Amino acid sequence: MVNITEKIKEIEEEMKKTQKNKATEYHLGLLKGKLARLRAQLLEPGPGAGGGGGSGFDVSKSGDARIALVGFPSVGKSTFLSKVTKTRSEVASYAFTTLTAIPGVLEYGGAEIQLLDLPGIIEGASEGKGRGRQVISAAKTSDLILMVLDATKKAEQRALLEAELEAVGIRLNREPPNIYLKVKTAGGMKITFQSPPKNLDEKMLYNILRDYKILNCEVLVRDENATVDDFIDVIMKDHRKYIKCLYVYNKIDSVSLDFLDQLAREDHTVVMSCELDLGIQDVVDRCWKELKLIRIYTKRKGAEPDFGEALIVRSNSTIEDVCDRIHRTLKDTFKYALVWGASARHVPQRVGLAHPVADEDVVYIVSAWKA
Repeated sequence: MVNITEKIKEIEEEMKKTQKNKATEYHLGLLKGKLARLRAQLLEPGPGAGGGGGSGFDVSKSGDARIALVGFPSVGKSTFLSKVTKTRSEVASYAFTTLTAIPGVLEYGGAEIQLLDLPGIIEGASEGKGRGRQVISAAKTSDLILMVLDATKKAEQRALLEAELEAVGIRLNREPPNIYLKVKTAGGMKITFQSPPKNLDEKMLYNILRDYKILNCEVLVRDENATVDDFIDVIMKDHRKYIKCLYVYNKIDSVSLDFLDQLAREDHTVVMSCELDLGIQDVVDRCWKELKLIRIYTKRKGAEPDFGEALIVRSNSTIEDVCDRIHRTLKDTFKYALVWGASARHVPQRVGLAHPVADEDVVYIVSAWKA
C-alpha cells in the first residue's frame, strides 16, 4: 500500500507541474488514467482484510433505504442521529468520538430508513489514512449521502470532502457519462462521436484504452461535452458509484442571517442547528424527498385496505415491483391488479405488471393459481 500511495503522490505532483495546453493534453490524459487505476487498487481490501476484528464498519443493510452521514469530526452527525432515531451515538465536542459505524433507524411515512453515522472523515482518507477506507466503503453502499458541514467552515470543509469522495470514485449528484463502451475479444478499436467533441479526440481515447490494455472495443461518445475524466469513469465503472448528496449545514446559530439566507438557497442544501433544535425536521423531510420513495397499500378481496402498513418502493416502480416486494414468486401467478389512487385513470383501474404506481396507491392483486 505504501508503494501505491507513493506512486499516487508522484503522479499528482507531475500533474500539478504540467501546464495544460494542446501539447500536454494526451500526457495528462494518460496520467489521469494511471491515477484512477492506482486509487482503485488502494481501496481494494488487502489479504485477510475480511477477518473481522470488530471494526464495526460492516453494518448489514436494513430497512427500505440507507443514508450515510459523512463529515469531519464533531460537526454534529452523532447529535443529529440521536435526535431523529432511537439510537444513542456518543456525542462530544472533540474529534474522533465516533470510532465505529453506528446505525440508527428513522421511521418516516411508514418507511424504515437506516441512518449510518460514519466516523468523521479526515483529509487524506482516500490515501488510506486513519479509517478513511472503511468509511468510504460504507458510504458507497448508501442510497443518499448527508454531508454534514459546519456552517462557519463552509468553503474549506465542503471542498475537502468532495475531493476525498471524488478521489475514491463516489460521484455526487451526477449521472453516469453518456458514453457507450463495449469490450470485445477481437476486431480492434472502433471509436465514434455522435457529434463533434469539445474536450476529446480519437487519439486521446485510443491512448487511454491502450494504457488500460483494452485493445478490442467499441466506443460511442454521445455527449459533446464529455471529458477525459468522464471516459475514465466509464472504463472504471465497477469502481464508480453515483449517489445523491444533501449538504446539511449545522451550527447556523453561529452565522449571520444574510449568510444563512445565501446558504439555504444553494442547490441540494438544507440548514439546521442541532444545538437549538432548528430545522431538524426540515432535514428529515428533505431526505424523504431526495430518496424518492413511495408508499403502496394493499387490500384483500372483500376487505378494507391495510393503511397500517405500507409497502415502500422507488418512485419509478411498477406493479411488477410491488409483486416482488410482497413475494418473489407472486408475478409468476399474476393475472391482473386493481388500482385505486393517483396512478389510476378511473377507480378502480384494471392494470398489468407494467403499470406505474404512485404514492399512496391502493393495490389489489389477482392471481391465477396454478394446480
